[in-house]
Amino acid sequence: MELYNASVEKHRQLILDSLDYLWKNPEAGYKEWKTHAYAKSVFEKLGYTVTEAGNIPGFTALVDTGRPGPKLAIFGEMDALIIPGHPECDPQTGAVHACGHCAQLAALIGIAAALKEPGMLDGLSGQILLVAVPAEELIEIEERIAMRKEGRIKYFGGKPEFLWRGLLDGVDLSFMVHTSGPCESGHGCGSNAGSNGLIAKTVSFQGVSAHAGAAPHRGVNALYAATLALGAINSLRETFQDAKHIRVHPIITGGGASVNAIPDLVTMESYVRGADMPAIVDANDKVNRAIAGAAAAMGAKATITDFPGYWPRLNKADFIGVFAQGAEAAGMTFQYKADSWGTGCSDMGDMSAVMPAVHPYANGAAGSSHGVNYVIADPENACVDSAKLQVQTLRLLLENGGARAKQIVADYAPAFASFQEYFDFVDSLDMEKETVTYGEGGKVTLDYRK
Repeated sequence: MELYNASVEKHRQLILDSLDYLWKNPEAGYKEWKTHAYAKSVFEKLGYTVTEAGNIPGFTALVDTGRPGPKLAIFGEMDALIIPGHPECDPQTGAVHACGHCAQLAALIGIAAALKEPGMLDGLSGQILLVAVPAEELIEIEERIAMRKEGRIKYFGGKPEFLWRGLLDGVDLSFMVHTSGPCESGHGCGSNAGSNGLIAKTVSFQGVSAHAGAAPHRGVNALYAATLALGAINSLRETFQDAKHIRVHPIITGGGASVNAIPDLVTMESYVRGADMPAIVDANDKVNRAIAGAAAAMGAKATITDFPGYWPRLNKADFIGVFAQGAEAAGMTFQYKADSWGTGCSDMGDMSAVMPAVHPYANGAAGSSHGVNYVIADPENACVDSAKLQVQTLRLLLENGGARAKQIVADYAPAFASFQEYFDFVDSLDMEKETVTYGEGGKVTLDYRK
């Protein structure tokens, strides 16, 4: 057991140097080419053969114990956020690692280095797939729409994209450790019960332009249609059940081109989040109805484009229990809040739709997540101790012929029996539709469902 901690500690400086490089070179999702090149170089210097994703950043590296057993994937996310107000953001792009993915990837590098140490695979069975994955943050939706239309990606999140590309074929279970701020356990780590999933959307309101001063009556104000839609969505909030943790937070991304012209095109983006997919679909239907109705009230049109976002994530207690033991072996405290639910989202949820997958947290950050004051305040806990936690956990999962991992897989009931069933369902959430049509005699038809 001590071998695992010592093997990580041996590479402590590599981990911290990696954190420093990654923090200083943040890149948004599907643009992480500097990050990719750096991590790939480190892995290859450690003796790994990497399998690259191809036309997007990211790669996998396989560790084979030489004995049959489960295949375990461990993720390190590569992407940053866009927060131009952060004092340490990239001055050209506004990118900054204000969610701690730099610490995740530094920890993954530490795991990769530790697993090359003598004796680390003794007594383990199965395979370990180390995954440097892009694009967890679901941002810059319009850019990702363009990438999708060009055929460069199919899914907006890196993990479902890797799943679709076959980079995760054969994986039985997976985990990753996210960076977090201090929790009640202080120096250490912890987990909640899970977190929301989402459907993402863009909306285009189409009106009629006219002179805003001389002849506004000749126009149809697309901005007023959009603001009316925002009001209608807000009026729906009391219909959302508290237990379903519904969150809807639209933004106007384009509000008109000239103050002297009635806006004829206004664009909006939004998420509809919730704790389970039926609740998300139901809330999304209400939101789409509000958008279409608001557009019709103003005599405008509204084109809604819905995209599958992320599946709700479940941290199963048996899997989290292994992490609690791994934390003890790593010299960390662990806190499991079984009654706590996260209302953010992650594409680790998509992994939990098809296999056991958990997403605990390691302390070490300070400031507000996704905020202008976010920093990695304790690199030791965020990166070095996180790597120790993960190698101790993989040991517990894969020792004794992989018995713990096998039991977790056997006891898990995924939402989908196969990767293909998952793809078929999430693809069914895609929709692009003109929601309002005007007929003779003042007839207005709303059609906001697929």
